[in-house]
Amino acid sequence: MCDTCGCDQPNNPITYKKPGEENTHSHVHPHNESHEHTHPHIHDDKHEHTHHHTHEHTDDGTHEHIHDHNHSHNHEDEPGEHSHSHGKVIQLEQDVLCTNNLIAERNRGYFEAKNILTLNLVSSPGSGKTTLLEKTITDLKNKITFSVIEGDQQTMNDANRINATGAPVIQINTGNGCHLDADMINKAFKKLEVADNSVLIIENVGNLVCPSLFDLGEAYRVVVISVTEGDDKPIKYPNMFHTSDICIINKTDLLPYVDFNVEKAKEYALKVNHHLQFFELSAKTGEGMAQWYEWLKGTIK
Repeated sequence: MCDTCGCDQPNNPITYKKPGEENTHSHVHPHNESHEHTHPHIHDDKHEHTHHHTHEHTDDGTHEHIHDHNHSHNHEDEPGEHSHSHGKVIQLEQDVLCTNNLIAERNRGYFEAKNILTLNLVSSPGSGKTTLLEKTITDLKNKITFSVIEGDQQTMNDANRINATGAPVIQINTGNGCHLDADMINKAFKKLEVADNSVLIIENVGNLVCPSLFDLGEAYRVVVISVTEGDDKPIKYPNMFHTSDICIINKTDLLPYVDFNVEKAKEYALKVNHHLQFFELSAKTGEGMAQWYEWLKGTIK
Protein backbone atom coordinates (compact mmCIF):
# COMPACT_ATOMS: atom_id res chain seq x y z
CA MET A 1 0.00 0.00 0.00
CA CYS A 2 1.32 3.46 -0.89
CA ASP A 3 -0.61 6.17 0.95
CA THR A 4 1.46 8.83 -0.83
CA CYS A 5 0.27 7.91 -4.32
CA GLY A 6 -3.31 6.82 -3.67
CA CYS A 7 -3.01 3.29 -5.04
CA ASP A 8 -4.73 1.96 -1.92
CA GLN A 9 -7.92 3.87 -2.62
CA PRO A 10 -11.16 1.87 -2.41
CA ASN A 11 -12.97 1.00 -5.63
CA ASN A 12 -9.69 0.89 -7.58
CA PRO A 13 -10.35 -1.98 -10.00
CA ILE A 14 -7.64 -4.62 -10.52
CA THR A 15 -8.15 -6.74 -13.64
CA TYR A 16 -6.63 -10.05 -14.72
CA LYS A 17 -6.95 -10.78 -18.39
CA LYS A 18 -5.39 -13.05 -20.96
CA PRO A 19 -5.21 -11.78 -24.54
CA GLY A 20 -8.64 -12.11 -26.12
CA GLU A 21 -10.55 -12.20 -22.85
CA GLU A 22 -13.13 -9.74 -21.59
CA ASN A 23 -12.35 -7.68 -18.51
CA THR A 24 -12.81 -9.36 -15.15
CA HIS A 25 -12.88 -7.04 -12.15
CA SER A 26 -11.82 -7.86 -8.63
CA HIS A 27 -14.08 -5.13 -7.20
CA VAL A 28 -17.80 -5.21 -7.95
CA HIS A 29 -20.24 -2.66 -6.56
CA PRO A 30 -23.86 -3.71 -7.17
CA HIS A 31 -26.61 -1.11 -6.98
CA ASN A 32 -28.98 -0.71 -4.01
CA GLU A 33 -26.37 -1.22 -1.33
CA SER A 34 -24.95 1.03 1.36
CA HIS A 35 -21.25 1.62 1.98
CA GLU A 36 -19.95 3.08 5.21
CA HIS A 37 -16.33 4.18 5.52
CA THR A 38 -14.68 5.30 8.74
CA HIS A 39 -11.41 7.21 8.45
CA PRO A 40 -9.61 7.88 11.75
CA HIS A 41 -6.94 10.60 11.79
CA ILE A 42 -4.85 10.75 14.95
CA HIS A 43 -2.08 13.26 15.64
CA ASP A 44 0.25 13.79 18.59
CA ASP A 45 -1.43 17.08 19.47
CA LYS A 46 -4.42 14.95 20.49
CA HIS A 47 -6.81 16.04 17.77
CA GLU A 48 -8.91 13.05 16.87
CA HIS A 49 -11.27 13.23 13.92
CA THR A 50 -13.60 10.44 12.99
CA HIS A 51 -15.55 10.84 9.78
CA HIS A 52 -18.45 8.56 8.97
CA HIS A 53 -19.52 8.65 5.36
CA THR A 54 -22.62 6.71 4.48
CA HIS A 55 -23.43 6.36 0.80
CA GLU A 56 -26.99 5.27 0.08
CA HIS A 57 -27.79 4.02 -3.41
CA THR A 58 -31.44 4.84 -4.20
CA ASP A 59 -33.65 2.92 -6.57
CA ASP A 60 -33.36 5.59 -9.26
CA GLY A 61 -29.56 5.20 -9.37
CA THR A 62 -28.79 8.44 -7.51
CA HIS A 63 -26.51 8.63 -4.46
CA GLU A 64 -27.43 10.07 -1.09
CA HIS A 65 -24.50 11.07 1.09
CA ILE A 66 -24.78 11.34 4.87
CA HIS A 67 -21.83 12.77 6.77
CA ASP A 68 -21.39 12.46 10.51
CA HIS A 69 -18.33 14.32 11.87
CA ASN A 70 -17.27 13.81 15.45
CA HIS A 71 -14.38 15.95 16.67
CA SER A 72 -12.63 15.66 20.01
CA HIS A 73 -9.81 18.02 20.91
CA ASN A 74 -7.20 17.59 23.60
CA HIS A 75 -4.40 20.14 23.39
CA GLU A 76 -1.26 19.14 25.24
CA ASP A 77 1.22 21.15 23.20
CA GLU A 78 2.69 24.39 24.42
CA PRO A 79 1.30 27.53 22.76
CA GLY A 80 2.92 28.02 19.40
CA GLU A 81 3.96 24.35 19.13
CA HIS A 82 2.18 21.89 16.91
CA SER A 83 3.55 18.35 16.45
CA HIS A 84 2.13 15.71 14.15
CA SER A 85 2.74 11.96 14.19
CA HIS A 86 1.68 9.58 11.47
CA GLY A 87 1.97 6.49 13.65
CA LYS A 88 -1.40 5.18 12.52
CA VAL A 89 -0.41 5.36 8.86
CA ILE A 90 2.94 3.71 9.54
CA GLN A 91 1.28 0.89 11.47
CA LEU A 92 -1.23 0.31 8.68
CA GLU A 93 1.56 0.21 6.09
CA GLN A 94 3.51 -2.27 8.24
CA ASP A 95 0.43 -4.48 8.50
CA VAL A 96 -0.07 -4.42 4.72
CA LEU A 97 3.59 -5.29 4.06
CA CYS A 98 3.47 -8.08 6.65
CA THR A 99 0.43 -9.59 4.95
CA ASN A 100 2.10 -9.22 1.56
CA ASN A 101 5.23 -11.00 2.80
CA LEU A 102 3.21 -13.93 4.13
CA ILE A 103 1.55 -14.41 0.74
CA ALA A 104 4.93 -13.97 -0.99
CA GLU A 105 6.34 -16.85 1.06
CA ARG A 106 3.41 -19.03 0.00
CA ASN A 107 4.08 -18.09 -3.63
CA ARG A 108 7.78 -18.89 -3.20
CA GLY A 109 7.02 -22.27 -1.64
CA TYR A 110 4.70 -23.12 -4.53
CA PHE A 111 7.26 -22.06 -7.15
CA GLU A 112 9.99 -24.10 -5.48
CA ALA A 113 7.75 -27.17 -5.19
CA LYS A 114 6.85 -26.94 -8.88
CA ASN A 115 10.43 -26.05 -9.93
CA ILE A 116 9.31 -22.74 -11.44
CA LEU A 117 12.16 -20.23 -11.68
CA THR A 118 10.51 -16.86 -11.08
CA LEU A 119 12.07 -13.52 -12.02
CA ASN A 120 10.66 -10.10 -11.09
CA LEU A 121 11.68 -7.48 -13.69
CA VAL A 122 11.59 -3.92 -12.37
CA SER A 123 12.60 -0.64 -13.97
CA SER A 124 11.63 2.89 -14.92
CA PRO A 125 9.12 3.18 -17.78
CA GLY A 126 10.81 2.85 -21.16
CA SER A 127 13.89 0.91 -20.07
CA GLY A 128 13.15 -1.86 -22.56
CA LYS A 129 11.81 -4.63 -20.29
CA THR A 130 9.22 -5.84 -22.78
CA THR A 131 11.68 -5.83 -25.68
CA LEU A 132 14.12 -7.79 -23.50
CA LEU A 133 11.37 -10.31 -22.75
CA GLU A 134 10.36 -10.64 -26.40
CA LYS A 135 13.93 -11.26 -27.49
CA THR A 136 14.66 -13.71 -24.66
CA ILE A 137 11.53 -15.78 -25.23
CA THR A 138 11.92 -15.84 -29.02
CA ASP A 139 15.54 -16.99 -28.83
CA LEU A 140 15.12 -19.57 -26.05
CA LYS A 141 11.55 -20.88 -26.38
CA ASN A 142 12.76 -24.15 -27.94
CA LYS A 143 14.91 -24.77 -24.85
CA ILE A 144 12.93 -23.19 -22.02
CA THR A 145 9.21 -23.11 -21.26
CA PHE A 146 8.22 -19.52 -20.43
CA SER A 147 5.17 -17.91 -18.88
CA VAL A 148 4.76 -14.18 -18.30
CA ILE A 149 2.76 -12.01 -15.92
CA GLU A 150 2.53 -8.44 -17.22
CA GLY A 151 1.86 -5.51 -14.89
CA ASP A 152 0.62 -2.13 -16.11
CA GLN A 153 -1.85 0.45 -14.92
CA GLN A 154 -3.83 0.24 -18.17
CA THR A 155 -3.92 -1.45 -21.64
CA MET A 156 -3.12 -4.91 -22.96
CA ASN A 157 -0.24 -3.63 -25.11
CA ASP A 158 2.61 -5.51 -23.45
CA ALA A 159 0.62 -8.72 -23.00
CA ASN A 160 -0.26 -8.69 -26.69
CA ARG A 161 3.42 -8.30 -27.60
CA ILE A 162 4.37 -11.27 -25.42
CA ASN A 163 1.42 -13.29 -26.72
CA ALA A 164 2.85 -12.90 -30.24
CA THR A 165 5.96 -14.84 -29.12
CA GLY A 166 3.78 -17.85 -28.27
CA ALA A 167 4.38 -17.72 -24.51
CA PRO A 168 1.37 -17.93 -22.16
CA VAL A 169 0.75 -14.49 -20.69
CA ILE A 170 -1.70 -12.73 -18.40
CA GLN A 171 -2.07 -8.97 -17.96
CA ILE A 172 -2.67 -7.40 -14.57
CA ASN A 173 -4.01 -3.86 -14.90
CA THR A 174 -3.58 -2.13 -11.56
CA GLY A 175 -5.76 0.92 -12.25
CA ASN A 176 -4.27 3.62 -10.01
CA GLY A 177 -1.82 1.16 -8.47
CA CYS A 178 1.92 1.74 -8.94
CA HIS A 179 3.16 -1.79 -8.27
CA LEU A 180 2.26 -5.47 -8.23
CA ASP A 181 1.88 -7.26 -4.92
CA ALA A 182 2.07 -10.89 -3.84
CA ASP A 183 -1.69 -11.41 -3.78
CA MET A 184 -2.02 -10.17 -7.39
CA ILE A 185 0.69 -12.62 -8.43
CA ASN A 186 -1.02 -15.45 -6.57
CA LYS A 187 -4.28 -14.84 -8.40
CA ALA A 188 -2.53 -14.35 -11.74
CA PHE A 189 -0.42 -17.50 -11.79
CA LYS A 190 -3.42 -19.62 -10.82
CA LYS A 191 -5.38 -18.21 -13.74
CA LEU A 192 -2.37 -18.55 -16.04
CA GLU A 193 -1.75 -22.19 -15.03
CA VAL A 194 2.04 -21.96 -15.10
CA ALA A 195 3.72 -25.21 -16.15
CA ASP A 196 6.01 -27.16 -13.83
CA ASN A 197 9.75 -27.03 -14.56
CA SER A 198 9.48 -23.69 -16.32
CA VAL A 199 10.46 -20.03 -16.08
CA LEU A 200 7.91 -17.44 -14.96
CA ILE A 201 8.85 -13.84 -15.66
CA ILE A 202 6.94 -11.01 -13.98
CA GLU A 203 7.17 -7.63 -15.68
CA ASN A 204 6.34 -5.21 -12.90
CA VAL A 205 4.75 -1.79 -13.25
CA GLY A 206 7.32 0.75 -14.48
CA ASN A 207 8.49 2.43 -11.28
CA LEU A 208 11.76 2.44 -9.31
CA VAL A 209 10.14 3.25 -5.95
CA CYS A 210 7.02 1.34 -4.89
CA PRO A 211 7.78 -2.11 -6.40
CA SER A 212 10.96 -2.29 -4.30
CA LEU A 213 8.82 -2.64 -1.14
CA PHE A 214 6.85 -5.66 -2.29
CA ASP A 215 8.23 -9.20 -2.31
CA LEU A 216 6.26 -11.22 -4.88
CA GLY A 217 7.78 -14.60 -4.05
CA GLU A 218 10.36 -14.35 -6.85
CA ALA A 219 13.69 -16.15 -6.80
CA TYR A 220 15.50 -13.17 -8.35
CA ARG A 221 14.71 -9.49 -8.68
CA VAL A 222 16.15 -8.07 -11.90
CA VAL A 223 16.44 -4.29 -12.19
CA VAL A 224 16.73 -2.99 -15.76
CA ILE A 225 18.17 0.41 -16.55
CA SER A 226 18.92 1.86 -19.96
CA VAL A 227 21.73 4.12 -21.12
CA THR A 228 19.11 6.72 -22.03
CA GLU A 229 18.62 7.27 -18.29
CA GLY A 230 21.07 8.92 -15.92
CA ASP A 231 23.98 6.83 -14.70
CA ASP A 232 23.19 8.04 -11.17
CA LYS A 233 19.93 6.05 -11.02
CA PRO A 234 21.33 3.58 -8.42
CA ILE A 235 22.03 6.30 -5.86
CA LYS A 236 18.82 8.20 -6.65
CA TYR A 237 16.70 5.08 -6.10
CA PRO A 238 18.90 3.02 -3.76
CA ASN A 239 16.22 0.77 -2.28
CA MET A 240 15.42 -0.77 -5.65
CA PHE A 241 19.06 -1.60 -6.32
CA HIS A 242 19.61 -2.74 -2.74
CA THR A 243 16.79 -5.30 -3.04
CA SER A 244 17.76 -6.56 -6.52
CA ASP A 245 20.00 -9.50 -7.44
CA ILE A 246 20.70 -8.70 -11.09
CA CYS A 247 21.22 -5.36 -12.85
CA ILE A 248 20.78 -5.28 -16.62
CA ILE A 249 22.14 -2.21 -18.42
CA ASN A 250 20.12 -2.12 -21.64
CA LYS A 251 20.30 -0.19 -24.94
CA THR A 252 24.11 -0.25 -25.07
CA ASP A 253 23.85 0.28 -28.84
CA LEU A 254 23.00 3.92 -28.02
CA LEU A 255 26.12 4.59 -25.93
CA PRO A 256 27.85 6.60 -28.71
CA TYR A 257 24.91 9.01 -28.74
CA VAL A 258 24.17 9.57 -25.05
CA ASP A 259 25.95 10.87 -21.97
CA PHE A 260 26.03 7.70 -19.89
CA ASN A 261 29.04 6.25 -18.08
CA VAL A 262 28.57 2.49 -17.68
CA GLU A 263 31.41 2.09 -15.19
CA LYS A 264 30.11 4.99 -13.10
CA ALA A 265 26.61 3.46 -13.04
CA LYS A 266 28.07 0.12 -11.91
CA GLU A 267 30.20 1.86 -9.28
CA TYR A 268 27.14 3.62 -7.85
CA ALA A 269 25.12 0.39 -7.88
CA LEU A 270 27.84 -1.55 -6.07
CA LYS A 271 27.96 1.10 -3.35
CA VAL A 272 24.30 0.34 -2.72
CA ASN A 273 24.55 -3.44 -3.16
CA HIS A 274 27.94 -5.08 -3.59
CA HIS A 275 26.30 -8.42 -4.46
CA LEU A 276 24.77 -7.17 -7.72
CA GLN A 277 25.58 -9.08 -10.90
CA PHE A 278 25.63 -7.04 -14.13
CA PHE A 279 24.74 -7.71 -17.75
CA GLU A 280 25.44 -5.07 -20.37
CA LEU A 281 23.39 -5.67 -23.50
CA SER A 282 21.19 -4.39 -26.27
CA ALA A 283 17.90 -6.24 -26.54
CA LYS A 284 17.36 -4.57 -29.91
CA THR A 285 20.62 -5.63 -31.61
CA GLY A 286 21.32 -8.76 -29.55
CA GLU A 287 24.71 -7.52 -28.37
CA GLY A 288 25.50 -9.04 -24.94
CA MET A 289 22.37 -11.20 -24.88
CA ALA A 290 24.41 -14.43 -24.97
CA GLN A 291 25.78 -13.79 -21.47
CA TRP A 292 22.26 -13.15 -20.17
CA TYR A 293 21.06 -16.38 -21.78
CA GLU A 294 23.91 -18.37 -20.26
CA TRP A 295 23.04 -17.09 -16.80
CA LEU A 296 19.36 -17.92 -17.32
CA LYS A 297 20.05 -21.45 -18.58
CA GLY A 298 22.58 -22.06 -15.81
CA THR A 299 20.15 -20.93 -13.11
CA ILE A 300 17.39 -23.35 -14.11
CA LYS A 301 17.48 -26.49 -11.97
